Amino acid sequence: MSSSNYRRNKAAVDQFRKELMAMVEDIGEIDVRVLNQAVNEGVRYAKNKSPVITGHFRKNWRSDPAVRSKAGETTKVLVNNADYAIYVNYGHRTVDKAGNTTGYVKSKTGDHLLERTENYVNKRMIEIFKKEVEAVQNRHN
Repeated sequence: MSSSNYRRNKAAVDQFRKELMAMVEDIGEIDVRVLNQAVNEGVRYAKNKSPVITGHFRKNWRSDPAVRSKAGETTKVLVNNADYAIYVNYGHRTVDKAGNTTGYVKSKTGDHLLERTENYVNKRMIEIFKKEVEAVQNRHN
């Protein structure tokens, strides 16, 4: 009698481990999907919020695919390669011919756009991650 209980319990535990390992594999892929989606949405956000004079600054927002390091960390880079992007993001001073500061130029839409985009991406990552985890839980229940 006890050996049949043991076999049933062992089978149930083995089945649970199998399902748990399948869930772990699914969760392992979530970080890449979430990061890719959130940063891609961040690129769109940055492009929409970028000040436009010639369009060069707006066109230069880029993102590479997510990369997983050997340590298991997943990273993705959001950049703007326009040579004057730092001035749009932080503003810049204006000078006269003698080198004296005459004022400070700030863009209403461009001020700290990289930081605002980073905040947007972080919020989106939380929302997307919750949805992805719920989807995995639903798939394995």
